[in-house]
Amino acid sequence: MPETDLLKARYVTHRFSRHAHDGYAIGVIVGGVEEFDYRGTLHRAGTGELVLVNPDSVHTGQAGAPGGWAYRMLYPSIDALAAIAAELGASSATPHFPEQVVRDDEVAALLGRAHQAAERGDALAASTLSRTLFARLVTRHAAPKPAAVLPAEGRRAVREALDLLHGSLVDPPTLDDLAGAVGARPFALLRAFKAATGMPPHAYLTSLRVRQARRLLLSGVRPAQVAAEVGFTDQAHLNRHFKRVVGVPPAAYQRAAGTYKTGA
Repeated sequence: MPETDLLKARYVTHRFSRHAHDGYAIGVIVGGVEEFDYRGTLHRAGTGELVLVNPDSVHTGQAGAPGGWAYRMLYPSIDALAAIAAELGASSATPHFPEQVVRDDEVAALLGRAHQAAERGDALAASTLSRTLFARLVTRHAAPKPAAVLPAEGRRAVREALDLLHGSLVDPPTLDDLAGAVGARPFALLRAFKAATGMPPHAYLTSLRVRQARRLLLSGVRPAQVAAEVGFTDQAHLNRHFKRVVGVPPAAYQRAAGTYKTGA
């Protein structure tokens, strides 16, 4: 499925740190219970339930039961789901899922079958089932995205701060410098930034570095070089943060992506 990453995993002691994806995270729990904080609200998802995480929404992830949890996840891009929503005649260009844990046995079964088809390398079945799955999700579970609650000036400052951070992965500014660059006071910017993104600027920067690291790893750049290019002090620093966000070490992520691309 174009623009869609896949993950099959079982975790017992691993805890995902607070992070956000630039696309969606859509999965089904196939065993145990996952517990996760999503924008300040604690959720629990059990076997057979769907987990729906919207883009740029801060969340965590950890075991909600002694035996941990197992799941199959799909990570479609915003463009991938927006294109399907447009084909269906949806009024909103970008689908938004208001409920993060839902019970829909038909969609859960579709997700499992699509995931398994991709594992087998059956591209036609995987793409057909994924498209059907996403269409059902948009039709049944998407809703208009709530309007932003920040004042216009706060939104402007955060937007400009985000642009600066995106362009300063290797040599980011201090909070004072960031606030000065966007014409805001440091504490006012910090409050607005956390309200808008769910994270303070330094945590958002780490999440942003991991996103860029994924792109570079997928393009074949060696992990040690990736660490330097995205601003981590060394490969061990990259490894630690990458696993907390993605769930696997960078080298393993790159090997799996390479295997899938070559069909080995």
